[in-house]
Amino acid sequence: MFKRILIVIFIVIFLGLAVLLIQSSKSGLNPVVGKIQIVAAENFWGSLVSQIGGNQVDVVSLVSDPNADPHEYEVNASVARLFAKANYVIINGAGYDSWAQSMISSSGTGSLVLNVAQFLGKKNGDNPHFWYNPDYVNQIIEQMKNNLIKLKPNQRSYFSSNYQKLQNKLKVYQDNLALIKKQFQGVKVASTEDIFYYMASASGLDLISPPQFMQAVANGNDPSASSIVTFQNQLKNHQVKLLIFNSQTINPITDSMKQLASENNIPTVAITETIQPPNQPFQDWMNQEIINIKSNL
Repeated sequence: MFKRILIVIFIVIFLGLAVLLIQSSKSGLNPVVGKIQIVAAENFWGSLVSQIGGNQVDVVSLVSDPNADPHEYEVNASVARLFAKANYVIINGAGYDSWAQSMISSSGTGSLVLNVAQFLGKKNGDNPHFWYNPDYVNQIIEQMKNNLIKLKPNQRSYFSSNYQKLQNKLKVYQDNLALIKKQFQGVKVASTEDIFYYMASASGLDLISPPQFMQAVANGNDPSASSIVTFQNQLKNHQVKLLIFNSQTINPITDSMKQLASENNIPTVAITETIQPPNQPFQDWMNQEIINIKSNL
């Protein structure tokens, strides 16, 4: 009788372990012991995931230099090691950080990867500045929370609690965007590149700068002569109330547009591609930019 009980217990334990192994093989993940090692290609995604992960994660954000163009980030052996050792990698995708995609492919990492563009159904050639779209940000932080729970299931309640706190913090800047939309719906503005496209849409502002000009500057190319003339006329004829420029990708043509705006008494507001200063939380960075924009409308 006693032997039968032992056999039954053994079978139950064996079946339980088998189920766990099957689930693990299906997910391709094993629970992380210790802190989750995270590599974020850019500091805006790194800031968000670190706020959800809290004391259960170590996050390295690679692109954070305020004086550097994120598109031109150069990798080295130490960066390759970070990718290889990471439990979780977050990249922007859509060609914005192709160097990061190459690192994932070459490092042979078995880590969980969140490609933001792929998650959002975007592809190369689409506007890659997803962090300037509040709806996209809300979707991504939820996926970050879900991924952290996959990596460390026993911290589900902790990650969920931090996620809710982050939602509340993000609501401040998102409510300010809604306030701009309520007060300045349809106001025409200009931007030297398409980094401002998503925020303009969210705030109800009418971004009328030539799309070809904005895309060319964002991609590091020279805008066409016709798009330059159109942009210049918009500023000279006071067709816009505000000019937005990316302070991290200044070149002679964007400088000339800033100068032209100044000559015509059109306010200019700087925004950045990465969090500035780098140690500031994502939501504070966004909110300050929005306050600057609102005060100049």
